[in-house]
Amino acid sequence: MNKNESKYFNTAIKMDEALITLLEKKDFEYITIKEICDTAGVNRSTFYLHYENTSDLLKETTRYIIDKHLTYYETDKTRISLQFETCKREELLFITDEYLEPYLTFIKDNQRLFKISIKQFNSLSMNEVYSKMFDHIFSPILERFHVPEKEHAYVMKFYLTGVFAIVMEWLDKNCSDDMETVTRVITDCVMGERNING
Repeated sequence: MNKNESKYFNTAIKMDEALITLLEKKDFEYITIKEICDTAGVNRSTFYLHYENTSDLLKETTRYIIDKHLTYYETDKTRISLQFETCKREELLFITDEYLEPYLTFIKDNQRLFKISIKQFNSLSMNEVYSKMFDHIFSPILERFHVPEKEHAYVMKFYLTGVFAIVMEWLDKNCSDDMETVTRVITDCVMGERNING
């Protein structure tokens, strides 16, 4: 990366971070270019060198958050999507340390970012991210487990809502409980291994 590219990249990160800071305080539709520039410490002309409007910045900021999350996974994403049809069914489970540890580590390291993603779920188009995951990851897995297609959305909503509720409880405690405990709770609940009578 040459000096100009580096400067451009650093300015883009400043603006992503500025928008994230502003999204903590107000909804996207009430955020102005002036506020973004003031928060990022750049002038309007710099903003327009990068973006046509605030919606362009919002798209980039969403990508910034997703890319940051993906850096926590060592797993080859291409391999994951290609293995659905050929691997053993037990390898299709994402409630394992291999996936939960980076997911929870990202949340613990980026609590503020995760909370904003939840608070601004629609503005950041996280529903589109979920929809892509549903089409390319969740549905193919459910097909391998012979779940009827019309039931896919119900099963995934139940599964994801449960995991999300546990994560939000952990976040409410500022992630003070150790990750091993949270991982065990998620695994026990999702896999049905929690013995409430014992």
